[in-house]
Amino acid sequence: MADWGPVVIAVLLFVLLSPGLLFQIPSKENLVEFGNMKTSGISILIHTFIFFGIMVLFTVIIGVHINI
Repeated sequence: MADWGPVVIAVLLFVLLSPGLLFQIPSKENLVEFGNMKTSGISILIHTFIFFGIMVLFTVIIGVHINI
């Protein structure tokens, strides 16, 4: 049986943490901007670290498993 937990979590986080979709840290004018659909290199880097941290939290520390 395959463990689909990490795959599902990675896909959801990738969609939700895309810079500019829901929020962007840092934005051009403010620290946080919501729904602007624009991005920059530093915001991609920040969102990458946030993605990695949450992914490690769910897969390694909590250990989410979905067996089908």
